[in-house]
Amino acid sequence: MAAVDIGGGKIGQGEPVYVIAEIGINHNGALEIAKKLITGAKKAGANAVKFQKRTPEICVPKDQWNVDRDTPWGRLTYIEYRRKVEFGQEEYEAIDSYCRQLKIHWTASCWDEASIDFIEQFDPPFYKLASASLTDCSLLCKAGGMGRPVMLSTGMSTMEEIVAAVDAIGEANKRGESILMIAHSTSTYPCRLEELNLRMIPTLIRTYPRVPIGYSGHETGLAPSLAAIALGATFIERHITIDRAMWGTDQAASVEIGGFERLVNNIRDIERALGDGVKRLYASEMGSREKLRRVRHAFHRPRFHEGAPG
Repeated sequence: MAAVDIGGGKIGQGEPVYVIAEIGINHNGALEIAKKLITGAKKAGANAVKFQKRTPEICVPKDQWNVDRDTPWGRLTYIEYRRKVEFGQEEYEAIDSYCRQLKIHWTASCWDEASIDFIEQFDPPFYKLASASLTDCSLLCKAGGMGRPVMLSTGMSTMEEIVAAVDAIGEANKRGESILMIAHSTSTYPCRLEELNLRMIPTLIRTYPRVPIGYSGHETGLAPSLAAIALGATFIERHITIDRAMWGTDQAASVEIGGFERLVNNIRDIERALGDGVKRLYASEMGSREKLRRVRHAFHRPRFHEGAPG
């Protein structure tokens, strides 16, 4: 499996698992909340935080613009709500400065080409394309042609759609080297255990042996994400929140800061426990070997000779 260079490090087999704390829009339009989540992610040991960037007038279908919606700011039309939760130049400059100060990577899921152009000014370590964008060929080609690594989520998609998306990004890539990372995902918030289908991780590893495969989880709890690491995921993304009871569609599928710290600690434990698959006799076993083995010599099977009576 090839490794992808990212922000001065690498993502791939044999490298430490890269942990992304997805802030998304869990900040509810408040820079103060965003900074608290960045601080929490850094304390938890995450490698990166990720936001979502949209141009509302492009991403919201026009027939939804004037649909009323209950929001933290009262009853608003959907387009007004999308504008409220969308950070702009001032907020992202503050985020960029704060992440540099804390020495944590940050990037964004860009939902339209203008958003990629906007985020490019901040020199992100990679771009993320959400599952909803997997069939958006124009956006795939835009991201693939930027000369940066691209992380692609594969929820709400068929295998045929995944293959087409991978081909589109590959054709747009002008660097002549591996830039793609693929995240297995199921786009339900929160997702039932029966629909996580974690065995897709080994399937993707077999299908794309030179591409780092990871996991973007939307379940409640931590166990499935840890299982994803044991199954070979080289990076993992989970939503982070201050309080799962906060207003917002992603909060219930998110992990609170204390839980995120447990998640990262458990991931690092699993990395140490997995080893390299080569059988060894450890020095720490020698005492037990001497004390407990009745037969201390190598075992040899008895020889049976042809023609011996049965």
